[in-house]
Amino acid sequence: ILGILLAIALSAPALKAGEGWVNLFNGQDLAGWVQRGGQAKYAVENDTIVGTSVLNTPNSFLCTAKTYGDFILEYDFKVDPRLNSGVQIRSECFDTPKHLDWNGKKIQIPAGRVHGYQVEIDPDVPRKRLWSAGLYDESRRGWLYPSDGEKGPQGKAFSEQGLRLFKPQDWNHVRVEAIGDSIKTWLNGTPCADIKDGLTPRGFIALQVHGIKDDQARAGTQVRWRNLRLQEM
Repeated sequence: ILGILLAIALSAPALKAGEGWVNLFNGQDLAGWVQRGGQAKYAVENDTIVGTSVLNTPNSFLCTAKTYGDFILEYDFKVDPRLNSGVQIRSECFDTPKHLDWNGKKIQIPAGRVHGYQVEIDPDVPRKRLWSAGLYDESRRGWLYPSDGEKGPQGKAFSEQGLRLFKPQDWNHVRVEAIGDSIKTWLNGTPCADIKDGLTPRGFIALQVHGIKDDQARAGTQVRWRNLRLQEM
């Protein structure tokens, strides 16, 4: 009997899309979310979460009250081309300063600072960068993918891909798979980032509105998210 059960278990298909998904946003209010960092405004409009930039405030984050380890995350976003944004995964925030020693490099994180992996929302049309679905390590190590700067081979290739994939001022779809030390992203169905990094195995998910300093023209710019759903693995 044990042999039969084992054979059935081994032959069973992996969890399919649509099974085990939970909605992170109820479409009505911001229950289950906590704002940290700056004072950008978050509101609900027509089944979407709308983040609005505020002048002279730091990066703002709308964070899930729950934390997640291994998961698949999917969402849609639409962003004003003048605004930078992103979605944090496996991120943290502490009431006291935190000190990290990463490969001999000392990293200091202030109290109250959201930090961790960020799936970038990058509509940087003037520089033709467009690194949406790239991976940035917020308040810690900087770019993880692409890892060689805008002028490096990986950065150039990612920019070229972004020019083809990113839909300015329209809805874009992102898929993230964070399983063990593997983090992979897709933008509008095309693979983007693919890294191995185990610095943070678990944390909250957060919606970022980037801080704006001394730029009245960008005050009030918005980013929108909808169809936020997660499947724990």
